[in-house]
Amino acid sequence: MSDTQSFSGGIVVSGVRRAFGTVYAVRDVSFTAEPGTVTALIGPNGSGKTTLMLMLASLLRPDAGRIRIAGHDPLTATSAVRQAVGWMPDVLGSWASLSVRSTLETTGRLYRMDRMTAAARAAELIALVGLTELADQPTRVLSRGQKQRLSLARALVHDPEVLLLDEPASGLDPVARIELRRLVRRVAAEGKTVLVSSHVLAELDEMADAAVYIEHGVTASTDRVAGAKRSARAWRIRSSDLLGLEHALLSIGVAQAEITRDRAELLVAVGSETAAAELLRRIVASGLPISVFAPAVGDLEHTFLDLSRSAAAVSVTRAPITTMPTTSMPITSTPTDSISIDGDGR
Repeated sequence: MSDTQSFSGGIVVSGVRRAFGTVYAVRDVSFTAEPGTVTALIGPNGSGKTTLMLMLASLLRPDAGRIRIAGHDPLTATSAVRQAVGWMPDVLGSWASLSVRSTLETTGRLYRMDRMTAAARAAELIALVGLTELADQPTRVLSRGQKQRLSLARALVHDPEVLLLDEPASGLDPVARIELRRLVRRVAAEGKTVLVSSHVLAELDEMADAAVYIEHGVTASTDRVAGAKRSARAWRIRSSDLLGLEHALLSIGVAQAEITRDRAELLVAVGSETAAAELLRRIVASGLPISVFAPAVGDLEHTFLDLSRSAAAVSVTRAPITTMPTTSMPITSTPTDSISIDGDGR
């Protein structure tokens, strides 16, 4: 999106860069996330996701580029950005001696709510994230998953326009993960912009409307992402007659090298969804009972894996640049430069 194009809400990132000393964390990231949508932020450890999240949350200053959060610049309108953003980091400490309820009421007061409004909002969020039975217990007794739910509630206290979630499903049990997906979709349906960073790509597949892929601090190009989506992938086929299924596949022209047995199923490399539909038609025509016929991995995971393979192939012939050029401008020290980044370099 051009700088001159009007965009009053959501997230706009253009040419953002950030280095720590001589090491790039984020090299060149550009994307948009629109109101009413959930956008997945995907990349391996060390790709710059958390550094980017910190810049979006106005907690870290970019060296170059442009960021707009709900129409505001984090550098010149920091207070407006923090009012517009609900920030849920990967790990958020809690006040151990305060109860869940008091924690949320105190957070509301920090956002300048009066006592009655803060108390009402805390009660609403406690029910929303499923912490009713623990509402008056000190937060030190909460499990990792329960603290994640409290962290999400804290991010929602002030009813933000933009929600930044870094590994929100970490520590959640399967039921809580399902509830999280429903809650995230509900928040987006209310017109809010949600950006979710997670390594659990199956979770993102079920909640995200769009995805941004980052590798070595750079957003993957539209052409590369489109090519990765179109690449061949494995399809999972299950039948009560597995041996008969294998024979049927061979008889209709599937090469033995393209068939892999995975427990009680067969994996078959297929070039496209059209080819998959034709393969299924021919298997069914053979009279074999088929109980499962589906991609072995979701769309986001397939795209991510293909991008990773192509990046690895490039790195064989071209070593990645890991330091800033000696001609680069010095970084101006700011209060936010002192924020520590977690150990994996994100």
